[in-house]
Amino acid sequence: MLDVVIGIAILLNIIAVAVTGVILPVVLSKLKNDPALSGPVILTTVTDIVGFVAFLGLGSTFLL
Repeated sequence: MLDVVIGIAILLNIIAVAVTGVILPVVLSKLKNDPALSGPVILTTVTDIVGFVAFLGLGSTFLL
């Protein structure tokens, strides 16, 4: 069961990063910010938060 939780968490993380990576430069350009400077910081933060929440949330749901 642990392998299913890890697989789903990785899949959710990849989807979240792909969507954020597409939308973030557009939003930052509209806000007159340079996407090359602030984009990686925001993308790393989103990746970490989604990864932790997905893994821990799915783990507590499926394994408890």
